[in-house]
Amino acid sequence: MVLTTDRLVLREFTAADGPAVLLYQNDPLYLRYYEWTERTPADVKNFIEMWLKQRQASPRRAFQLAITLRQNGELIGNCGVRQEANDGPNATIGYELNPRYWGRGYATEAGRAMLAFSFGQLLLHRIWATCVAENIASVAVLERLGMRTAAGECLLLGSLVGHAYLRAVKR
Repeated sequence: MVLTTDRLVLREFTAADGPAVLLYQNDPLYLRYYEWTERTPADVKNFIEMWLKQRQASPRRAFQLAITLRQNGELIGNCGVRQEANDGPNATIGYELNPRYWGRGYATEAGRAMLAFSFGQLLLHRIWATCVAENIASVAVLERLGMRTAAGECLLLGSLVGHAYLRAVKR
């Protein structure tokens, strides 16, 4: 599966993606929003293998794709949507980006492509997202994707079909 945008290609992970993922997942800027303090090659191998196995599921309910730059193929992060077996036409969206590429609109661009796929091809009705409340840049990405906070929860109206909700979670 491949999704393309003006500047990005979102593609399936391969086992060869490990070094690029390890590079950004060990960056202190990345790590400050996660419970772990470091990532090992084994951690990243398990992370990628999890997404490789999800591709084999029938029906497939998780679509976590590597985000690469269209101009040179460099892997700069990942974005995906995951649907629980008993959750009907609802799912969660998540993304992460190499901190070297923060602030350039790539997360928003990848998120829009994933939402278009989710609402248009998977026919989902609601997409939920959570993020660390202190990660205001990630909250801003979710808001640019159509989500907004309302009364302690972030209510996001999906611009494509149905609506999505965002909950900012304090660690």
